[in-house]
Amino acid sequence: MPARRPPTGLSLLLSCEHGGNDVPAALRPCFKGHEDVLRTHRGLDIGALDLFRKLAPLAAFSTFATRSRLCIELNRSEHHPRLFSAWSKSLPQASKEELLAFYHRYRNTLVQQIEKQIAAGSEVVHVAVHSFTPLLDGVRRTMDIGLLYDPGRPKEKAFCAAWGKAIKRRAPQLSVRMNQPYRGTSDGFPTALRKAFPTHYAGIELEVNQRFAAGGRMEKAISLTLRESLTEVLQMPTAER
Repeated sequence: MPARRPPTGLSLLLSCEHGGNDVPAALRPCFKGHEDVLRTHRGLDIGALDLFRKLAPLAAFSTFATRSRLCIELNRSEHHPRLFSAWSKSLPQASKEELLAFYHRYRNTLVQQIEKQIAAGSEVVHVAVHSFTPLLDGVRRTMDIGLLYDPGRPKEKAFCAAWGKAIKRRAPQLSVRMNQPYRGTSDGFPTALRKAFPTHYAGIELEVNQRFAAGGRMEKAISLTLRESLTEVLQMPTAER
């Protein structure tokens, strides 16, 4: 059965900033002896790209990156201290400029699409698809799904509340938390986009526990639950979310 897209006037845009662990050939010497880190949660969001692809048919536009976040962090502002990783921060300036050009191309692609959708009279809902490690610094994270938003933006808050309820109706065993394991207002791509688009834009970050991912793929049941619940919320009248 084909996916049902949102009604006219609402546009879903999807992004996946940490979809892979690719490293350009010129940068591979930076990781010599440390190649294993590229396959961990530090190198990519495990399972996120697979989930993104399952959700993409719902979107008016979608974009993703497979370059490792350890080259350059697409989900950080340009002046963030961790824009470059421990392996890339000592690169020559020319190499950094090339990475910054890639960074700006990626981000500008989504900015242009938001502008296009708003100019056409649509309200934009942007969902950035991520995953998180179940164990960080020795602390076990027991939550399954996180929905991140800015509490000061009512439309984002209402959308996430409706989405959380739709998820729980389908899978009551899942632990769904708001603004966990990170704050929705922390430095990130949606945070920057909110400043650029103070109206007609809602930025949501979807975080899924990597315990549901194996071999780079997200469990089918989780992907289906998220796709069906997102479809339901997008089809709701505005007054219901």
